[in-house]
Amino acid sequence: MKKIFAIIALMGVFTFGMTQSVSAQEEEVDTASVEQVDSAAVDTAAAAAVEEAPVESEPQEAGMYKNLKTKFIEGSAGFMALVAIALVIGLAFCIERIIYLSLSDVNVKKMIEGVEAKVKAGDIEGAKSIARDTRGPIASIYYQGLMRIDEGIDSVEKSAVAYGAVQASNLEKGCSWITLFIGMAPSLGFLGTVIGMVQAFDDIQAAGDISPTVVAGGMKVALLTTIFGIVVALILQVFYNYILAKIESLTAQMEDSTISLLDIVTKYAAKK
Repeated sequence: MKKIFAIIALMGVFTFGMTQSVSAQEEEVDTASVEQVDSAAVDTAAAAAVEEAPVESEPQEAGMYKNLKTKFIEGSAGFMALVAIALVIGLAFCIERIIYLSLSDVNVKKMIEGVEAKVKAGDIEGAKSIARDTRGPIASIYYQGLMRIDEGIDSVEKSAVAYGAVQASNLEKGCSWITLFIGMAPSLGFLGTVIGMVQAFDDIQAAGDISPTVVAGGMKVALLTTIFGIVVALILQVFYNYILAKIESLTAQMEDSTISLLDIVTKYAAKK
């Protein structure tokens, strides 16, 4: 709105100056000179006022979004869309793994204490109920071990080790797809780079000139696809490393908890 008011003011001043100039032609030469000087001074002051008028800028977020969308379109819609799809699908796998791992991370110490107390009291069914009602891979290992508690320590150990391998595999499910999109995103960017370079050489051949203006379009496509591909790979890599850290933590808990389960079973067998 301020821009519109400034333009209207400038047009009014310009019209006023033209009117003064026309009326000055009907007067004497010295009077016309004075009027033209006054009109020029008014025009200069109006222009300075327009320059000094504060311009209402767009919000920073809207500007960033607009620039991002513009660069996305300039980078060849075909390859940029493929890079965006790789980002969306890769993030979907990352979010699914993060949710699954977060739900698998429970208060293991509290569960082990409850199971141990029930086993010491001879309430095996109560211990099974605690393991069954607790979510996560460690509780599943405990439940499978407690199912064979009367078969001896060796049977419990084999069951815990075998089921622990299954649970570890479940923790890593989908990670191979994340690594695929981490590698695919920059590869698509590099492919767009090659195509952009080919486009630049085609433009040079068509124009018969190697000026910067001719090759600028193809070079822009090449660089933008590379940038977006690398950015997508970096984003997915951060999530992937976080997922690996969670898996390592849960795997370590599973190993420690298995040792605790064997101790509980050994004490129960000795008591019998």
